[in-house]
Amino acid sequence: MRIRTDDEVYRVDAVWLGPPRATMPFRARYVAWGVGVVVFLLVLTVERRIGISLFWSIAWGIVVTILLTRIICAKISHERPLSAVASMWLRELTAPRETTAGQGGAVSATRVRVSTGRPRKRQTKRGRGRGVRTPKQARA
Repeated sequence: MRIRTDDEVYRVDAVWLGPPRATMPFRARYVAWGVGVVVFLLVLTVERRIGISLFWSIAWGIVVTILLTRIICAKISHERPLSAVASMWLRELTAPRETTAGQGGAVSATRVRVSTGRPRKRQTKRGRGRGVRTPKQARA
């Protein structure tokens, strides 16, 4: 015996198929239409600023809009609505970051002092060095 889950309830999307008896050849959720309109206007604005002619900006604008809308709507579901995705994206962009830029300028060895003598071990209070006995200690 199989137990049916309520997944079908969540799989139902608010989909507009088009006018009666003249439906669209594809399924698009209402949120996809809204996202598509906004993306299309942004793409057209960018293309016109670049200087692409009106015909080509509309033609390529439709293609780019479809691609971007599909990418955006792939991240949106009933569990993660558009407002949650947009706020997460905004918070990710404005989050404080650790500064990785170095402090100061180029490194140079011109200010390094060089001595001709080689460094030696320090003398201890009891003798000349570690494990070395003085003549007095050797006699005792």
